[in-house]
Amino acid sequence: MQYVDGFLAAVPTDKKQEYIEHASMAAEVFRDYGAIRLVENWGDDVPDGEVTSMPMAVQCKPGETVVMSWIIWPSKEARDAGIEAR
Repeated sequence: MQYVDGFLAAVPTDKKQEYIEHASMAAEVFRDYGAIRLVENWGDDVPDGEVTSMPMAVQCKPGETVVMSWIIWPSKEARDAGIEAR
């Protein structure tokens, strides 16, 4: 069964290109260690919640955008080995 690591982050909106470049470099490293897919999602139409929401989860400030990412590994064992090896 595949294994997924998921992430949420607040990224300065004016640093989108730098984030993309960093994420691309990181994706190469994770693939070298066995990841089979990496997905980056730049927030668009991510509403604030009253009780809970993605922006609240990452304490998103004005001028920041929520980014949701995940890494897919062939298995938990492959993920653990990949993380340990780096």
